[in-house]
Amino acid sequence: MTAYLTLASIALLLGLLIHGRWPASVLFSLWALAYHLAGLVDQKSLLASYTNPALVTVILLLVVSLVLERSVLIERVTHRVLSGPESWASFKLMTATTALSAFLNNTAVVGILMGSISRQKLIAPSRLLIPLSYSAILGGVTTLVGTSTNLVVNAFAIDNHLPPIGMFQLSWVGVPVALACMGVMLVTARWLPRHLPGEADNQQPYFLEARVAPGAPLVGRSIEVNGLRHLDGLFLLEIERQGHLISPVGPEEILQAGDVLLFTGDVNKFQTLHHVRGLEVFGTRSDALLGSNQVEVIIASTSELANKTLREVDFRTMFDAGVMGIRRGDKRLTGQLGRIPLKVGDALLLAVGADFAQHHNLDRNFHVLGDTLVRPQLSGGQSALALGGFALAIAASVTERVDLLTSLMLLMVVFLATRLLTLGEVRRRFPFELLMVIGSALALAKGIESSGAAQLLAGWMRQLFDGTGVYGGLVGVYLLTLLLTELVTNNAAAALAFPIGLATARAFGVDPTAFVLIVAYGASAGFLIPFGYQTHLMVMSPGHYRVTDFFRAGLPVSITYSVVVLMLTPIFFPLTVG
Repeated sequence: MTAYLTLASIALLLGLLIHGRWPASVLFSLWALAYHLAGLVDQKSLLASYTNPALVTVILLLVVSLVLERSVLIERVTHRVLSGPESWASFKLMTATTALSAFLNNTAVVGILMGSISRQKLIAPSRLLIPLSYSAILGGVTTLVGTSTNLVVNAFAIDNHLPPIGMFQLSWVGVPVALACMGVMLVTARWLPRHLPGEADNQQPYFLEARVAPGAPLVGRSIEVNGLRHLDGLFLLEIERQGHLISPVGPEEILQAGDVLLFTGDVNKFQTLHHVRGLEVFGTRSDALLGSNQVEVIIASTSELANKTLREVDFRTMFDAGVMGIRRGDKRLTGQLGRIPLKVGDALLLAVGADFAQHHNLDRNFHVLGDTLVRPQLSGGQSALALGGFALAIAASVTERVDLLTSLMLLMVVFLATRLLTLGEVRRRFPFELLMVIGSALALAKGIESSGAAQLLAGWMRQLFDGTGVYGGLVGVYLLTLLLTELVTNNAAAALAFPIGLATARAFGVDPTAFVLIVAYGASAGFLIPFGYQTHLMVMSPGHYRVTDFFRAGLPVSITYSVVVLMLTPIFFPLTVG
């Protein structure tokens, strides 16, 4: 009975993760606590889950990456690859991204390259951004440190007293997979939309919401008389008045105090409203806000704005900026923009004040697309020190002179001592949410196993693939993991699939190595739906993509990825009796 109740709780957790209203860190923490209170996980095991050496390694790697992502190397690579014919530039971009993502945080790589791609005028960004995101995934599956998901799976392996995953153990399958998928992407890239530079804003415009202030000269006068009917490059789309929408808006409509006006059009023309007295844009006079510099940003996966509305946060105080418009992919967000929950990957058009660039919380919350703000980069000497130190740490781990955890700790101390990294930056960018997700997931895995739920699922898996033997079980675990990673985040998919994969291997009585690695490969196989992978969400709005764009370009990649993984994994990691 306990096993069935545990499975029901996991089904509920999965449903809540798919719904997306509550952060994964909160949900996993609640479930871990519930399993402890239910007696499935004792206190010692619960606390040990958050101090797991492999988990600490994940955190240290992300902290060290804060320095590496500021290297001038990535910017120099971008300028070199984005030259020549489109297909050649795309190939160079995919190759460079895959190589960088094998060792650097793929979110940071995509964030930096995305800004450069969006700013260049040679090739339509929409032809490059999905391949950029896919290439970051492919690079991640070639090494242990390529993505946090691999380190999560490694944490589960160590926690279950299995041999840790080697630095390049994933490469035997990961490198052929990356090469095959890159070849497919060169073909499918032609199926992507071509939003030429300078045209995208006209195709999927921002919307500006402005409120008529009490006592404004606009009150009691018509749209025509106020001069709001023939604004240069702007169109008054609708009026929200006391909870009711007026659309379309006629020229004789009389404005009232408190009316909320929704404008759409060319973002460069929003300055037109600068001269309209009595309009407030999110609580600030339009003549003050619209006279500021305009900056376009993408909400980062680590942002505290996710799932909150602009009215719930004191946005202007937090960033010294006002929100002029919001865009989500190609979706038209209209009316009451201040009450729409923000999502990771949303594009915001900001009017920024003089102190905007000085705020220390920008890196955590945004990826900046424009040229207005350039994050301070390391000098050539500093870059050499940072990259050389990281290479030395990886080499020491590979040769087993020093384990990866120790080498990363030493590297972090060096970065702090040389001021390449500051404690303030560590505090601002510390991946607390990831710590809670992985630590709680380790506790959940113990609960799933102790309740008998994992063994129950493994038995079902064996019955389902009874005619195909252990290889059928391997395919089943992979497909389950792939489905989960398309529906929820990759780390959550790995956390939910690992105990099932391990129990399946034990049910068949074989060496679990192939099942451990198939979970790692499957958890990174998210190519079809943009909502399950953070780099997909990052590129969705800058590329003006629809969900169907990801599916059309990603289906051939997903099929190729899956075929190569399922073909090569049992070859390099035989399904021998354990």
